[in-house]
Amino acid sequence: MDTLSYKTISANKTTVNKEWVIVDATDQVLGRLGSKVAKLLRGKYKPNFTPHVDCGDNVIIINADKVKLTGNKWNGRVYLSYTGYPGGQREITPAKLLAKPNGADRLLRRVVKGMLPKTKLGAQILNNLYIYAGSEHKHQAQEPKLIDINALN
Repeated sequence: MDTLSYKTISANKTTVNKEWVIVDATDQVLGRLGSKVAKLLRGKYKPNFTPHVDCGDNVIIINADKVKLTGNKWNGRVYLSYTGYPGGQREITPAKLLAKPNGADRLLRRVVKGMLPKTKLGAQILNNLYIYAGSEHKHQAQEPKLIDINALN
């Protein structure tokens, strides 16, 4: 009986091991991709997951402009924002957002942000996300590994 450990291991900033991963968004459904990326950013796939610590990986998404939406969501879904002024409610569809400059980055970042906790830690975790519209990225020095997002559940 004395060989079993009943201590809960809690990760902290010094004991966490962060990795760099690349996710290819080509022909991936936007919401499913976003939820899996949010889990990667939080560290939910790791055995030492701790809810109050940033223990997730740094995620690089390439080919973000080739993401797809099912049904009529390109024009039927509406994202609302508010400027802070009276009558300042603005609405935009994913198709219009993708057509803007840096649109793929803004679209994916908006989706992933909605799936992270609405806390200071959630905002800090979102800084570990790097999104590129093409297949080129500038993080070769970190030696990121390419992972298959469909293999994750």
